[in-house]
Amino acid sequence: MTKKELVGSIKAKQSYLCVGLDTDVDKLPKGFPKTAQGVIDFNKVIIDVTAEYCVSYKINTAFYESLGVKGWQAMEETLAHIPSTHFTIADAKRGDIGNTSAQYAKTFFEVLPFDAITVAPYMGKDSIDPFLAYTNKCTIVLGLTSNLGSRNFEQQKLASGQFLYESVLEQVASWGTADQIMFVVGATKAKEFESIRKIIPSHFILVPGVGAQGGSLEEVTKYGKNKEIGLLVNASRAIIFASSENDFAEKAALVAQQYAQEMKSLLM
Repeated sequence: MTKKELVGSIKAKQSYLCVGLDTDVDKLPKGFPKTAQGVIDFNKVIIDVTAEYCVSYKINTAFYESLGVKGWQAMEETLAHIPSTHFTIADAKRGDIGNTSAQYAKTFFEVLPFDAITVAPYMGKDSIDPFLAYTNKCTIVLGLTSNLGSRNFEQQKLASGQFLYESVLEQVASWGTADQIMFVVGATKAKEFESIRKIIPSHFILVPGVGAQGGSLEEVTKYGKNKEIGLLVNASRAIIFASSENDFAEKAALVAQQYAQEMKSLLM
């Protein structure tokens, strides 16, 4: 799915919800074995009941890699079950020297045909270029994250007066087009979105941290949307683990619907 197709989907649904499949095997509801197969079966139900309310799914690869070979198979089967009408993200946060990044790009753009992957920019342009070589895919670069540790580096002031994360946004945006580069900005940093939009007015922003982490959807939308809406707001645990009982599917659908309804109202 291209950025243009994603924008069309968002405008048609009036939803910019991304459902995070951070499927912790230990939190699977009753009736599911705590195995890779249990993850597959659970994910398929979640996808089926939430697809009408969201435009994207984000698979956090750590929850699958920790299960070994069977976990990778679970990731493949989960990805294959996501409708082609939805934007797929590998939340892998890769980033290494160029030839290693090229293998990561091949893994998540070819072997596992995701539409996008999250990457870490710490090692600079040559570590990002192999992902950008796939012009029909999106590379989602970490910008300003919501964890406490973001103060250690991301929010450090440079001699130029910029914060480090602002320099990252500015430089990375010049390495490709807004059709192939997105950025991660945490929902708990909602008020920073206004200044961030001055740096990257046309780029999509993937926004984790709404829901379980306490970010405000209203504030993120107010300060972060652009003329194309330009937001993918991710909710993971709040949706997929809305219930641990037999009604888990109904509760997941209900929470996803509530997010979608709130998004629609914020766009009016």
